Formats: sequence, structure tokens, C-alpha cells
Amino acid sequence: MAMTDSDAAFVEFDRVQKSYDGEVLVVKDLNLKIAKGEFVTMLGPSGSGKTTCLMMLAGFETATHGAINLGGVSINDIPPHKRGIGMVFQSYALFPHMTVGENLSFPLEVRGMGKDERETKVIRALDMVQMGDFAQRRPAQLSGGQQQRIALARALVFEPQVVLMDEPLGALDKQLREHMQFEIKHLHESLGITVVYVTHDQSEALTMSDRVAVFDDGRIQQLAPPEDLYERPENSFVAQFIGENNKLAGTVMSQKGEIATIKLDNGATCQALAVNCGDVGSKTLVSIRPERVSISGKKGPNTTQAQVLELIYLGDHIRCRLNVHGNDEFVVKVPNAAGHKHLVVGETTEITWAADDARALDPL
Repeated sequence: MAMTDSDAAFVEFDRVQKSYDGEVLVVKDLNLKIAKGEFVTMLGPSGSGKTTCLMMLAGFETATHGAINLGGVSINDIPPHKRGIGMVFQSYALFPHMTVGENLSFPLEVRGMGKDERETKVIRALDMVQMGDFAQRRPAQLSGGQQQRIALARALVFEPQVVLMDEPLGALDKQLREHMQFEIKHLHESLGITVVYVTHDQSEALTMSDRVAVFDDGRIQQLAPPEDLYERPENSFVAQFIGENNKLAGTVMSQKGEIATIKLDNGATCQALAVNCGDVGSKTLVSIRPERVSISGKKGPNTTQAQVLELIYLGDHIRCRLNVHGNDEFVVKVPNAAGHKHLVVGETTEITWAADDARALDPL
């Protein structure tokens, strides 16, 4: 459920800034609105500001400037335990001396809830994460995946307004991590809770989110549903950070409608959508996804010769690394299916891509 213009903001960052030393801003004029029931992921490299934003929302950090609102009310001066926010950490943060049931009961006890109601809510929360039979075990008796389920149940047990998750699957192996991604997404859908999730894992963000906020240098570079981020990146940072991407540097020669003609640095020309490339004479970086390039396809303005440098068999496709216009890191994904040309390392082949599948963006 991605937020639309007509949706009221449930979580809102209004011109929020954060500095730890009074000089360097780690979060710069953040404006972000999240609808009730939405799953929004803050994605970016280390040091981009995403975790700091989550900690300010949780109340563990204080904004230097601006307001953070929840349900239309400023929570800047409300302590963490009174914000009605659940939190899941990568480290699980379970109390080792308590049983699973006691770990879940603790946040209810802090809120003054009676014993019978606590027991009912603990059972319900454990059942949500398929851990109903583990109430009497201690965290040390559980696997990493089981501990993460308990940490998730503890964040849900007091029925919070918002659940925040900070790299919650980072300590799990690949297969379990992917399984938990779907479990968390299904829980979100069935409960209708608002989730703000932080990760540096792009595939995790694309799999789970209604919208993704891509952070870099303390700012949101692009905020969009996963498909838009991948198919329609607005700048070179997003194009390079989300998925695998080929880039060709050049200069804008001309523009006709939405299509720009680019003179590449090696003297060749190509055509691309003029997305964020400036006027004629401006430097640009042309972005093309590997799966949008065809081997010996229908010829067009972007047909060119390429030398095959490396072939890697990956089951459903062959990853081909080519030299294209002087770039020897140009990648094409060739489906492992009948009718596709068999390539040999060292040979020269012809490749092509549509102008609509290339995006002329800002130079990095």
C-alpha cells in the first residue's frame, strides 16, 4: 500500500536535521511522509543517515532541527517508552535470563497490564510467528532464526502504532533471511501495521516494501515503489545502487522530445531517455540494465560491436562481461534458453538496446 497524495501522513519527518558535533549534518532537511499501514524501507550505504533517522523516530536520538510527528502529534519531547513504537534489532536484544514468554510479557508488565491479559497477548504474539510451543525456553536454547521470530513477536505483543526494524535479518544466513523477508511481509499485510525498516540490502528492500527511500549523504535521493526505483531511477546514484547497472560516460549532443543523443567518451554515439542529463554540452552518464541488452537483436541506433571477456554460468542465465565502447565492465544477462546465441570468450559480437531502456543521468 504505497502512500498517495490524498493519504494523511501517519509518520512525518518535517525538515528534520541531525548533527552530532554541531557542525556536520548527518541528516539534512529530511521531509518524509508515511501513511498508516504502509511498509517503508530506508535503504542506503553505511553512513548515509538511514539508521539515524530510525533512531530519532524511536526516540533514542534527538533531532537537532525540525519535527517528527506520529498521528499528527509531535513526538520530539516524548520519551521512547511512551511513543507506542515497537522495535526489532539485528542483535535480537532478548533478555538471556528470561524465558521466551517472560521476554514477551516484560513490555506488557511495564505498561501496567494485568497477568491474565498479558498471558493472552503473549500467546497470540507467539502464534503470529509460529513459536507457540517455545514459551518456556530461554533465548540460548533457540537458533538465530527462532530468536529473530521472538524479537519480532516482542515488538508486536503490545500492539504498537508503528514497528521499526533496524537490519533485523543481517545476522541470518541467506536462505533463512529470504524466508523471513516473506514472513515479515505477510505479517505486515495481515496485521495492517505501519513498518519502517532499515537495511543496506537492496534485494531485501525491493522484496518487502511498499515504498523505498534511498539515502545517500544524509538526504533521500529518491522515494518510490520498488518497481519505479529499479525501472526509473532519477539519478546516477540510485541507478548504480539499485540492482546491477551498466554505465557509459558522454556528453549531450542534442535532444528531440524525450530522447537525447549522447556522444560517448570514445567518440561513438547512442540514444537514451533524457531523464537528468542537463542541456546540450552537459556531461552525462547513460544507464542501461543488463537484462535490457540483446545479443544480435533487431538493429537500431544503439547497435554496436562488443568483445566477450568473460562468461559465467548461473543456471537460468549466462552472465556475459563485455568490452563496450571502452568499458570492460559492461554486463549482459543472456537467458539460458533455446534460440539464444552461444557466445565464446574472445569473440566479437553485436549487441543492441532500445533508447527507451537507456537513461541519460547526472555524471557521478
